Amino acid sequence: MLYFFTGTDAERAREAMNAAVTKTKQKNIVRITDAHSAADLDAALGGAGMFGDERVVVLDNVLGNDELRERLLARLKDFSKSGDVFFMLETLIDADTRKSVEKYAEKTERFDAPKKDRDNSIFALANALQRGQRKELWVGYQRELLKGSAPEAIHGTLFWAAKQAFLRSDTPRSRKLVAQLAELPHEARRKGFDLEYALEHFVLSRACPAPKSAYSGPRKSSH
Repeated sequence: MLYFFTGTDAERAREAMNAAVTKTKQKNIVRITDAHSAADLDAALGGAGMFGDERVVVLDNVLGNDELRERLLARLKDFSKSGDVFFMLETLIDADTRKSVEKYAEKTERFDAPKKDRDNSIFALANALQRGQRKELWVGYQRELLKGSAPEAIHGTLFWAAKQAFLRSDTPRSRKLVAQLAELPHEARRKGFDLEYALEHFVLSRACPAPKSAYSGPRKSSH
């Protein structure tokens, strides 16, 4: 009988397997790892112990050893006929091999570490600057602050976005944007401002353009 423990969360998978082995209350335990020889594996898979007692055989990441891998996979079909109980742990295993093992397992327990979904919000901020999306720029800036992003990181992203815009299209606007962001940290230091304050002022100036004045310039003389 085979019990299979797998997944990218190696610690949890190992803890679960060890707990299952303990529950058997079996004292005759054989452990094989990828550091053992082919002869060791053959002996472990050879059947009951010296006195015919049932055993618990623990196969700990054995598939990581190329020599042992083929031997073990070829013997999986025999586990169901054995009087021994097999516990197999594999934390680094490809999908096809995992399916091959699962086919012969009485039970499979999988423990995968949570995936770290990629956070693209900082790139959304860069895109908002490049596209002149004023509302999105302000919202994105506030979101980064709430996430705890360092002002230096936010400034670096905006500066990168400005340079990319300049490289794509050398316009007075893109030149001015690069110059403003390049100067921003130095200007903040000269004036004794925090970089966060200087960034907020910059973002606000991009997001909230000054309202048009009712005064549209000098009127032409009627004379």
